[in-house]
Amino acid sequence: MNQTDLISPLRFLGRLPQHLPRLPRLLRGLYYAGIRNREKNLSLAWALERTAQQYPERPALLDENRQLSYAQFNVWANRLAWAFKAEGVRHGSVVAVMLENRLELLAILAALSKLGAVGALVNTTQRGKVLAHSLNLVNPAFLVVGAELLEAFNEVAELLENPQTPRYWIADQDCLADPGVAPDGWRNLLQLAQNQASSNPPDSAKVQLKDPCFLIYTSGTTGLPKASILSHGKWIKAYGGFGHSGLTLNNKDVLYLTLPCYHNNAVTVCWSAAIAGGAAIALRRKFSASAFWPDVARYNATCFGYIGELCRYLLNQPEHPAEQNNSLRCMIGNGLRPSIWNEFKARFGVEQITEFYASSEGNIGFTNVFNFDNTVGFSPATYAIVRYDLENDRAIRTAKGFLQKADKGEPGLLISEISAKWPFDGYTDPSKSEAAILRNVFKQGDAWFNSGDLMRDIGCKHAQFVDRLGDTFRWKGENVSTTEVENVLGAFPGVEDAVVYGVEIPGTNGRCGMAALRLSEGAELDGSALAAHLDSELPVYAAPLFIRLLSEVETTGTFKYKKTDLKQAAYDPARVGDSLWVRLPGKAAFRPLNGALYQSIQQGEQRF
Repeated sequence: MNQTDLISPLRFLGRLPQHLPRLPRLLRGLYYAGIRNREKNLSLAWALERTAQQYPERPALLDENRQLSYAQFNVWANRLAWAFKAEGVRHGSVVAVMLENRLELLAILAALSKLGAVGALVNTTQRGKVLAHSLNLVNPAFLVVGAELLEAFNEVAELLENPQTPRYWIADQDCLADPGVAPDGWRNLLQLAQNQASSNPPDSAKVQLKDPCFLIYTSGTTGLPKASILSHGKWIKAYGGFGHSGLTLNNKDVLYLTLPCYHNNAVTVCWSAAIAGGAAIALRRKFSASAFWPDVARYNATCFGYIGELCRYLLNQPEHPAEQNNSLRCMIGNGLRPSIWNEFKARFGVEQITEFYASSEGNIGFTNVFNFDNTVGFSPATYAIVRYDLENDRAIRTAKGFLQKADKGEPGLLISEISAKWPFDGYTDPSKSEAAILRNVFKQGDAWFNSGDLMRDIGCKHAQFVDRLGDTFRWKGENVSTTEVENVLGAFPGVEDAVVYGVEIPGTNGRCGMAALRLSEGAELDGSALAAHLDSELPVYAAPLFIRLLSEVETTGTFKYKKTDLKQAAYDPARVGDSLWVRLPGKAAFRPLNGALYQSIQQGEQRF
């Protein structure tokens, strides 16, 4: 950790005067984020209707060919809500929604929120048994599928546990202009909505904070997905925390959104931030690094939503004429690594980075409200960072059985207290929910949400993300953060992507580091230069001993690295078709790893 990242009370107080003009809005945000009464009638629907009343003629949604004002968007959502209601959708009905990023998707989700129905946001990249699992998991009462995903749906239709579920089809075009003709066996939802009432349905005034808003699928990197419940209460917390306190978007702003809308960052964080200020969402189907700056110029975008590696993708692109004097002033997202934070700000001239930390299923969020560098920001929630035994994969308890708080700057497990003010909505599977709760933490009977993430306290209720527990390994008696090693590798010339994980060597304790690298086009690995770079930047125990060169790095739809297959194949040439390299004990360079050398390592002939 860089000592300059620590936030002293004096440094914190010095930052406050520049934020005084937005104090009323910040306080309003804290109010929304801190409402205790879960039966209060507040929801996504309420927020949309409020903004449509305040800024009826301002743009709400944009794409390459269309622009809808808040009044037009709200009317469209109302017609869809009345159509859904006529079809039998009620408060609490689960509706599985499979559409790629387009205006129709947001209109459908807004419509469902007006009825208190629950949109299960199916990951549009899923196929086969995983897709069937996701659909069966939530037992939807209705299915809504875009024409662009009809083939994927049809492949698993026979695997659905309830084949009689009503099915609604959405044409892959401007459905306001032409709803299209649905295939046999499907109802045309947009056609059904054409002649419905334009008024707000009375149901929207009855939706409460405790009601589920979305089902968000999590754990896309390993195993089968789980469905976490995102309540209207959590959406309103985001509306307050991100929309009023974190970002200060107004009705002249445009937020460019390329993140998939089946992800929390898009439908909760970015959407709530836009609605809170009456800003527009400029929606793109899929992220494209080459199209990013032309799109920013096209929409005159002032903000964009990001996740993790998206910023590295942009930095790796050659300089684009449109990035000079661009219109962006702020960005909101998570996973911007310290190794590229300042470089990104400097190159693209972004003034405000609203980095945040939250999880779909958790009960805590941090937001970089005061615009410090290299932090996930501030949280008003009751949380603690506690000491964690990585070797045995458990929180450390005292002789009395309670947990211990970590010191300032010391990495530890982030936990947050479960209370009426900060409830834990959990998963659709109660056993999964219980597994995420730590009990008797600081006193008998208390309950805390286990985030599964390592953080460090950097002062004044600000935290810095360290690593996910599954992304930390132990070698030579020391704990190694894969994120920190990935940052170092990412700074080496020619490295486009770096994925770090622990692998076992027979006859040794723990796991040593291995890195899967994707090099820039035309670049070749210099084994000596890479070894020298690692030696200068990392302790000996943290430097990877094995390298695998990939033509591409596989990620989930939200840019999280898929490490499971990489870990399983490890450094075995018989299981890896890519180029493998190893740094043998005492050597100053990496060398190619072949079958004979692999066998030598497996037989203990190399003393690691």
